[in-house]
Amino acid sequence: MRLSQMLFVTLREDPAEAEIPSHKLLLRAGYIRRIGSGLYAYLPLMWRVLKKVSQIVREEMDATGAQECLLPQLQPADLWRESGRWDTYTQAEGIMFSMTDRQQRELGLGPTHEEVITTIAKDLIRSYRQLPLHLYQIQTKFRDEIRPRFGLMRGREFIMKDGYSFHTNEESLKKTYEDMAQAYSNMLRRSGLQFRAVDADSGAIGGSGSQEFMVLAEAGEDEVLYTEDGQYAANVEKAVSLPADVEPSPFATFEKRETPGTETIDKLCKFLKCSPTQVVKNVLYQAVYDNGITVLVLVSIRGDQDVNQVKLLNELTKLAGNYQAKTVLFLTVPDAEAQRKWAAKSLPLGYMAPDLADDYIAGSKEVNSKFLRLVDRTAVDLTNFVTGSNESGYHVVGANWDKEFPLPATVVGVRTAVAGDRAVHNPEQILQSARGIEVGHIFQLGTKYSQAMGATYTTEQGEEMPFVMGCYGVGVSRLAQSAVEQSYDKDGIIWPVAIAPYHAIISIPNISDAEQVEVAEKLYAELNQSGIETLLDDRAERAGVKFKDADLIGIPYRIVPGRSLKAGKVEVVERATHNSHEILIDEVNSTLKQWIDAAIK
Repeated sequence: MRLSQMLFVTLREDPAEAEIPSHKLLLRAGYIRRIGSGLYAYLPLMWRVLKKVSQIVREEMDATGAQECLLPQLQPADLWRESGRWDTYTQAEGIMFSMTDRQQRELGLGPTHEEVITTIAKDLIRSYRQLPLHLYQIQTKFRDEIRPRFGLMRGREFIMKDGYSFHTNEESLKKTYEDMAQAYSNMLRRSGLQFRAVDADSGAIGGSGSQEFMVLAEAGEDEVLYTEDGQYAANVEKAVSLPADVEPSPFATFEKRETPGTETIDKLCKFLKCSPTQVVKNVLYQAVYDNGITVLVLVSIRGDQDVNQVKLLNELTKLAGNYQAKTVLFLTVPDAEAQRKWAAKSLPLGYMAPDLADDYIAGSKEVNSKFLRLVDRTAVDLTNFVTGSNESGYHVVGANWDKEFPLPATVVGVRTAVAGDRAVHNPEQILQSARGIEVGHIFQLGTKYSQAMGATYTTEQGEEMPFVMGCYGVGVSRLAQSAVEQSYDKDGIIWPVAIAPYHAIISIPNISDAEQVEVAEKLYAELNQSGIETLLDDRAERAGVKFKDADLIGIPYRIVPGRSLKAGKVEVVERATHNSHEILIDEVNSTLKQWIDAAIK
């Protein structure tokens, strides 16, 4: 492609709406164009990148025996109601675009396709002889993000590969799950990215085990905790660790003490001269279930620990049946306005005890009349601890479970693991932290969707059994931008060779120089003919402008037919290192072929 004929417009200044380097660079380099909030046009250079990423994904999926298909983006609400996710996706998470057609039928734009694919399996798969089966698609998805940002990282419309597998048993599912873990690693490796596979929370997708694939980058929205021995890595939402050891309590007897102005753990410990490891703090949450019932949740946890709200949400979801519900729509820390709706009297915030009386809750059909009391494992074995007294300005010291306070019946693990904690698998290993961009996620779904939607197959013995399922997603457009976030410099993008829009760009310093143009045209034809995708910058621009644009758009190799032509050579500059080589004109093709082959293995 000749740049003089291409839709090619670059910007010298960072666009106002762009926040992170990759977003700024993709806009400046003319790869994408913002059309609306979270909506971007993929311009010609970007579309070439996306096609290359898609091809790598397609090849790795096909190699596992998965079959490509294409599913409808518009999905009936009834399918999502069957699975129990309509309210979750339209209200709780609120990420599904929903609408009503002219017949007043409710529809949603697909953020994911578990319901559709399960319906297809229910209709078409009858016998165990048809299993296992793995279908995938590469398609545009839609999510109504609260705050679209970072360009293609968190848009409302994006390209994704999603795959779904069907099995007769868990053993078969785990085999495909392991195949996908390897295939996803291959995809990222072949795309030239540094990444880490980590244990993850399954979220609204559900199921038992799941694993995320994180491209390592400072601007990553996710925090990854890992050990140097390579034996453990997890998203912070899922990560577990050993907390710091408990320090001895300085209090031997139970008593109530005046502790004015000690609403925080830090202030309390300074006032009482004690360790936060000997404090039981009591944190209040408000959970709204899908049947409209509000439950007030009191979590008792060790003073030096924080509650992980994802882990807490998972625990509350498990308890949904106790309130005749299926899932949690909202989980928040109730602010003053929320408290006014259900509190019978002012709460002793900062001084609450594990036995905060239920009469703080005003009677209501919408609000459960009793606190749901949970205790984190970090607080269970504490003795002679410090906690609130249920009276503002006072705490108690020297307290014990089942003596001064009843131990809550439900023990949970909801603490947040942090860098510096000891690893569970080996306490000598200390958790390290890195930032990551989630580009892939694989799940062992089990029978969650097949049971809910009545999707069964006939066993060899003639029994009807629900499918055992897995699902596997890769954000194609997100992966492309994450490559930029991982690799750029002050001059622009540095594309990995495997997914760069072109392998090389020939920049003619002076288009009025007949010899420069002749050599450039000759190389342009030869390189493209031999499979080296090459751009020709034949614009009537100054050499400096052309070189800056070549660096900005990140093409791996820049060829300059300039002063070295007198020696029968051209200059070849490596974008990643800025290393410059003078290479004989007749050897450019073979040299670049060798470099490219080495880079994409």
